[in-house]
Amino acid sequence: MATNSQKIQYFRDRVPAFACTPGCHDCCGPVTASSDEVSRLPIKTAAEHDKALADYNCPYLGDMGCQVYEERPLICRLFGTTANLPCPNGCAPSLPTDPKIERQIHKFHQTTRQVLL
Repeated sequence: MATNSQKIQYFRDRVPAFACTPGCHDCCGPVTASSDEVSRLPIKTAAEHDKALADYNCPYLGDMGCQVYEERPLICRLFGTTANLPCPNGCAPSLPTDPKIERQIHKFHQTTRQVLL
Protein backbone atom coordinates (compact mmCIF):
# COMPACT_ATOMS: atom_id res chain seq x y z
CA MET A 1 0.00 0.00 0.00
CA ALA A 2 1.29 3.46 -0.88
CA THR A 3 2.29 5.87 1.87
CA ASN A 4 0.69 9.30 2.08
CA SER A 5 3.91 10.82 0.75
CA GLN A 6 3.77 8.51 -2.27
CA LYS A 7 0.11 9.40 -2.85
CA ILE A 8 0.92 13.12 -2.65
CA GLN A 9 3.68 12.72 -5.24
CA TYR A 10 1.39 10.63 -7.47
CA PHE A 11 -1.25 13.39 -7.37
CA ARG A 12 1.30 16.18 -7.88
CA ASP A 13 2.52 14.46 -11.02
CA ARG A 14 -1.03 14.46 -12.42
CA VAL A 15 -2.12 18.04 -11.75
CA PRO A 16 -1.11 20.20 -14.73
CA ALA A 17 0.72 23.47 -14.28
CA PHE A 18 -0.30 26.73 -15.93
CA ALA A 19 0.68 30.39 -15.93
CA CYS A 20 -1.20 32.61 -13.50
CA THR A 21 -2.03 36.29 -13.88
CA PRO A 22 1.01 38.13 -12.46
CA GLY A 23 0.29 39.49 -9.00
CA CYS A 24 -2.87 37.44 -8.52
CA HIS A 25 -3.15 35.54 -5.27
CA ASP A 26 -6.83 34.53 -5.36
CA CYS A 27 -5.95 30.93 -4.51
CA CYS A 28 -3.86 31.96 -1.50
CA GLY A 29 -6.61 32.18 1.07
CA PRO A 30 -6.83 30.02 4.14
CA VAL A 31 -6.87 26.39 3.07
CA THR A 32 -6.43 23.04 4.70
CA ALA A 33 -3.73 20.57 3.80
CA SER A 34 -2.84 17.11 5.00
CA SER A 35 -0.45 16.96 7.93
CA ASP A 36 1.97 15.12 5.60
CA GLU A 37 1.99 18.09 3.24
CA VAL A 38 2.33 20.60 6.07
CA SER A 39 5.27 18.68 7.54
CA ARG A 40 7.22 19.53 4.36
CA LEU A 41 6.72 23.28 4.86
CA PRO A 42 8.76 25.67 7.00
CA ILE A 43 7.35 26.21 10.48
CA LYS A 44 5.36 29.41 10.95
CA THR A 45 4.66 30.98 14.32
CA ALA A 46 1.19 31.20 15.82
CA ALA A 47 1.38 34.97 15.29
CA GLU A 48 2.13 34.48 11.58
CA HIS A 49 -0.80 32.09 11.26
CA ASP A 50 -3.11 34.46 13.16
CA LYS A 51 -2.13 37.46 11.01
CA ALA A 52 -2.62 35.51 7.79
CA LEU A 53 -6.00 34.20 8.91
CA ALA A 54 -7.11 37.70 9.94
CA ASP A 55 -6.25 38.87 6.41
CA TYR A 56 -7.87 35.75 4.83
CA ASN A 57 -4.48 34.73 3.47
CA CYS A 58 -2.17 31.77 3.69
CA PRO A 59 0.81 32.25 6.04
CA TYR A 60 3.08 31.26 3.14
CA LEU A 61 1.95 34.14 0.94
CA GLY A 62 4.74 36.71 0.74
CA ASP A 63 5.21 39.98 -1.10
CA MET A 64 6.38 38.12 -4.20
CA GLY A 65 3.75 35.36 -4.05
CA CYS A 66 3.87 31.85 -2.68
CA GLN A 67 6.99 31.29 -0.59
CA VAL A 68 6.64 27.52 -0.81
CA TYR A 69 5.50 27.19 -4.42
CA GLU A 70 7.39 23.97 -5.16
CA GLU A 71 5.97 22.35 -2.00
CA ARG A 72 2.50 23.95 -2.12
CA PRO A 73 -0.35 21.69 -1.02
CA LEU A 74 -2.51 19.70 -3.41
CA ILE A 75 -5.52 21.99 -2.96
CA CYS A 76 -3.39 24.93 -4.13
CA ARG A 77 -2.25 22.92 -7.15
CA LEU A 78 -5.84 22.02 -8.06
CA PHE A 79 -7.01 25.62 -8.06
CA GLY A 80 -7.62 26.71 -11.65
CA THR A 81 -7.19 23.21 -13.07
CA THR A 82 -10.74 21.94 -12.58
CA ALA A 83 -14.27 23.13 -13.28
CA ASN A 84 -14.95 22.85 -9.53
CA LEU A 85 -12.10 25.24 -8.63
CA PRO A 86 -11.96 27.71 -11.53
CA CYS A 87 -9.55 30.63 -11.69
CA PRO A 88 -11.54 33.89 -11.53
CA ASN A 89 -9.19 35.35 -14.15
CA GLY A 90 -9.84 32.55 -16.62
CA CYS A 91 -6.36 31.08 -16.39
CA ALA A 92 -6.17 27.33 -16.87
CA PRO A 93 -3.93 24.62 -18.26
CA SER A 94 -4.50 23.46 -21.83
CA LEU A 95 -5.80 20.16 -20.42
CA PRO A 96 -7.60 20.20 -17.05
CA THR A 97 -6.94 17.80 -14.21
CA ASP A 98 -8.58 14.47 -14.93
CA PRO A 99 -11.87 14.38 -12.93
CA LYS A 100 -10.90 10.93 -11.59
CA ILE A 101 -7.67 12.39 -10.15
CA GLU A 102 -9.59 15.33 -8.69
CA ARG A 103 -11.99 12.93 -6.94
CA GLN A 104 -9.06 10.88 -5.63
CA ILE A 105 -7.43 14.03 -4.22
CA HIS A 106 -10.65 15.06 -2.48
CA LYS A 107 -11.00 11.55 -1.07
CA PHE A 108 -7.39 11.73 0.15
CA HIS A 109 -8.27 14.99 1.92
CA GLN A 110 -11.32 13.39 3.52
CA THR A 111 -9.30 10.48 4.86
CA THR A 112 -6.27 12.34 6.18
CA ARG A 113 -5.79 14.71 9.09
CA GLN A 114 -6.13 18.26 7.79
CA VAL A 115 -4.32 21.34 9.12
CA LEU A 116 -5.52 24.91 8.57
CA LEU A 117 -3.01 27.10 6.77
